[in-house]
Amino acid sequence: MAGYDDIYYRSSDGLELYARDYTHRSPKATLLCLHGLTRNSADFARLCEHLNDDYRLIAVDQRGRGLSASDPDPANYNPQVYVRDMLTLLDRLELERVTAIGTSMGGVIIMALAATQARRLAAVVLNDIGPEIDPTGIARIRSYVGKLPPVADWEGAAAQVRATNEVAFPDYGADDWLEFARNVYREDTAGVPVPAYDPAIAQSLSAARATVDMWPLFDCLNDARVMVIRGATSDILAPACVEEMRRRRPDLLSIEIPRRGHAPMLDEAAAIAGIRQFLDAAD
Repeated sequence: MAGYDDIYYRSSDGLELYARDYTHRSPKATLLCLHGLTRNSADFARLCEHLNDDYRLIAVDQRGRGLSASDPDPANYNPQVYVRDMLTLLDRLELERVTAIGTSMGGVIIMALAATQARRLAAVVLNDIGPEIDPTGIARIRSYVGKLPPVADWEGAAAQVRATNEVAFPDYGADDWLEFARNVYREDTAGVPVPAYDPAIAQSLSAARATVDMWPLFDCLNDARVMVIRGATSDILAPACVEEMRRRRPDLLSIEIPRRGHAPMLDEAAAIAGIRQFLDAAD
């Protein structure tokens, strides 16, 4: 497994935040990897393993996730604050221009970043997210975020993630679900698995509206090369949205991952090959 250095840094409002730095002596480019709503930097471990031979990868924990501190004000769990955190990180690492890979909420952060700092983005990969979000998927996510009952052990954690995610990963077996659980849960002081996110993030989700018009944000990506990845059974990114993205960006590279819902893990062979093709063209 590819090794990484730990980065701890302070946000502009004083929170201690965390990121993994998969370093490289002479990278072709630096990739900034942004996870989804309840996830964290561990989501990108396998992708980083595949790409670290050529690239430096920075995989972040947004505030309230993973090893980053929780925010005492849940209102700060919103894309504008996440963008500010990412700019703080880029400035701390003296990175003027990166390729950004964003899963779900991570893709929304990327589009919001483009609205204010488009020059920082050389290329963008949007994983199962676009300027329109299917309300079916939003309703599904709202049904469980911050509402799951406690589990007693890792077997229970694996069963819980299977119950909420099996529709997206129908081919997963017992070992896959346990690995999934270990990425999105952590042990408390008693050694019991608990979700590796602040339950208060559910408050920002309940305030979100699936009908928000993000097309102006997508259009701000005009100076960057763009790729979109869709899970074939996604209930967040509809085929019609991808078609409109392609209409607005004829140079858009789009691929669909079979037997995946929301959102592909980016360790699928088709995803890795597509990202490699996209990055090679950018290089």
